[in-house]
Amino acid sequence: MTPSDRRYALTELADLAGVTPRTVRYYQTQGLLASPGVPGPGAKYDDHDLARLRLIRRLQRDHLPLAEIRRRLGELDDDEIGRLVDDSTMAASPPTDSALEYVQRILSPGHRVAEARPALMRQVTASPASPSSAALPAAPPSVERSQWERIDLTPDIELHVRRPLTRLQSRQVDRLVSIARDLLEEDPS
Repeated sequence: MTPSDRRYALTELADLAGVTPRTVRYYQTQGLLASPGVPGPGAKYDDHDLARLRLIRRLQRDHLPLAEIRRRLGELDDDEIGRLVDDSTMAASPPTDSALEYVQRILSPGHRVAEARPALMRQVTASPASPSSAALPAAPPSVERSQWERIDLTPDIELHVRRPLTRLQSRQVDRLVSIARDLLEEDPS
């Protein structure tokens, strides 16, 4: 990628990278993207920031956690990031597997977590006709105001939940958090 003198406002940068301005700010707080230096509406970003955002998105499509992405980006300079973004492999189509298929692959035989958590595999792959999932509403309740809650599962993994939820959804989120924490606290050996 050849750097230009082009400068982008936050919304323009976000649009070009296919993310929201909120995501750009989140990446800054997580150390994935440098702050532009000038706070507020006068903040401008350059092609290096755009390339970095595009690489982050590509690595996320490959299911890498943010901690691993941060580590990898720390080993690269702006020119290397630009070359990776320009590389034809970056234009490859996104993975065809869904989140469920990814979890199934991780929990499949041969993966070290699979033997320890067959019950979790059954819970994740429960059919839509099962009693526990049949009670789920098709859409979240319609409310004028909502608030996102961040639930830390480990220092590098978090779950985002939009509140308010129904009583049933709250119980299901509590159960999900419990299962996820159990899974993440397991000894990998």
